[in-house]
Amino acid sequence: MKTLDYIPTGKIERAGKLMSTGVKIGGNYIKYIGDKITDPENAKENFDENNAADIYNGLKSLKGSALKVAQMLSMEKNLLPGAYVEKFSLAQFSVPPLSGPLVRKTFRKYLGEYPETIFDTFESESVNAASIGQVHKATLNGKKLAVKIQYPGVANSISSDLTLVKPVATRLFNLKGKDSEKYFKEVEGKLLEETNYTLELEQSKSMTEACLHIPNLKFPDYYKDFSCDKILTMDWMSGIHLAQYTSKQNDPQESNSIGQTLWDFYMYQMHVLKRVHADPHPGNFLVDSSGNLIAIDFGCIKDVPEDFYVPYFELAQKEAMEDRDFFIDKITALEILRPDDSAKDSAYITDLFHELLGVLTFPFHNETFDFSDEIFWGKVAQMSERLSKDEQLRKLNGNRGSRHFLYINRTFFGLYNLLHDLKSNVVVDNYKKFI
Repeated sequence: MKTLDYIPTGKIERAGKLMSTGVKIGGNYIKYIGDKITDPENAKENFDENNAADIYNGLKSLKGSALKVAQMLSMEKNLLPGAYVEKFSLAQFSVPPLSGPLVRKTFRKYLGEYPETIFDTFESESVNAASIGQVHKATLNGKKLAVKIQYPGVANSISSDLTLVKPVATRLFNLKGKDSEKYFKEVEGKLLEETNYTLELEQSKSMTEACLHIPNLKFPDYYKDFSCDKILTMDWMSGIHLAQYTSKQNDPQESNSIGQTLWDFYMYQMHVLKRVHADPHPGNFLVDSSGNLIAIDFGCIKDVPEDFYVPYFELAQKEAMEDRDFFIDKITALEILRPDDSAKDSAYITDLFHELLGVLTFPFHNETFDFSDEIFWGKVAQMSERLSKDEQLRKLNGNRGSRHFLYINRTFFGLYNLLHDLKSNVVVDNYKKFI
């Protein structure tokens, strides 16, 4: 794969790159108009594929938060056309890496020495390149290490990148008014945290110590002496990415065991620690040769405040769905219903979210749940399509939901999708064994 010697960091330069991508999309649209006449059956699919490729190619050279947004969107399988999901998912662990000289320059700048001086061996070619950083193999005193290096200028470009993507996000997610800023601030804050590798090291150690007792779950050790704000050194963990594992034929019993471990890991974080690994994409999990799950990359940790946690999980109870007054009270606490809603809008929103949450919380209404159930996924897809086309919802008087929904919902949708890929049947309350 071609390496990068330079990443645009200035606002004008990055905006120019996105503008050139916009010109290509305009050309794709003109071609789409013609294809609707000459090849109507394939016109829309070709349009989506061309747009997805051009957008991804534009973002991958920018890296940073622009590419991270694509990575986040790739997890929304029911939100975007398949062409976008497939192309954007490459942002999880397969983008052009930094060149060797730029890697050495980064080491010299932040650790004061070149990598070959610090380690016994250091592979200049990265083994994994994603949106914010890339990983290299190294050895020291007989121990295999993984060294993550952050791309230059990533942290400094986050605010300007979000300013550039705001118009697209506003249209895509139907955001309105001044209070939409709270959602962008939430994303900006988390992205800034992800560029702080000193914070990630602390979070990694904390989460590892708290969850190490969960069976079949492994974590790397982290090395403070060879880490800093832009470089993070940890054990090299042998295994394959979860996406690679689920793409091949596996022992159903082993896949189910991995899924149960994944579920227990997340339920323990959510209900016991009240802080959660909020980036559950396949690139952040490995499976080793013994069928153990390995959790890596704790850069995105979401604290779950009590005033959000309580109503959120009270709504997950089957009884809450059967008591309309109780349901209204909880969706009001979660800022889904607003004080300025008319009686008509209030009734409409209540009915809509009752149906939506009835689907999404269904796994919690059972002792066990089979995430390979295609009937369940069909209902999820139907609800997603309905919400995306609901004109009445788009005309409402403001944004819906607490800012905490952004990362908590992202966590659950990501978890659900991973369990679906694993075809896992989980025991819902199994995590309680480890409290």
